[in-house]
Amino acid sequence: MRPRTPSGLRRRSRGVLALVVALPILTTGCSKDMDDLGYTPTTLGVEEARKRTVAVSSQIFDMIGIKNGKTTEPGAGASPCDEDPDHLFSTRHPWGLYGVPAEELKRGFARLKESLPEQGWKIVEYGPNSSADKNLELTADSEKDHYAVNAELRVTGERGESKPSIQVRVVSGCFRAPEGTDLDGIY
Repeated sequence: MRPRTPSGLRRRSRGVLALVVALPILTTGCSKDMDDLGYTPTTLGVEEARKRTVAVSSQIFDMIGIKNGKTTEPGAGASPCDEDPDHLFSTRHPWGLYGVPAEELKRGFARLKESLPEQGWKIVEYGPNSSADKNLELTADSEKDHYAVNAELRVTGERGESKPSIQVRVVSGCFRAPEGTDLDGIY
């Protein structure tokens, strides 16, 4: 079942849709069964899993290679996996890079596209998204570490409304919570 969202959020970009549809770690949801996931989830506490996801995000930031920009600071979140919400959870870390000229962001986005495969990521989607501005977007998957990344290069388009930025969302596969962990209310 898909949660209801405000009409402005219903128009999801093709890359975000690909993140949900194209990647095995996300399309299968989280399940008790290794057969359903294709891997055995690592047993890890929620805070440690968040730290790992932030570390993966830091690697993505380093691949972009823009040190003089500003970043948003939302922190990493966690959610129970649908298939086994009492035992399995995934983490996510959305953030943005801004405060530098659009041309510098374009070069950083190109570095990310080039660096991901060198670091063991498989790019599963790349190109203009379906937004009015046709922002360049990529989605990549790390089967080894069970993470996915979606990045969008937002430069001012026809509407002239956006400030130049790179928006990044890192999502983990499922982790198994240690025995006795209550996953109700994690965020």
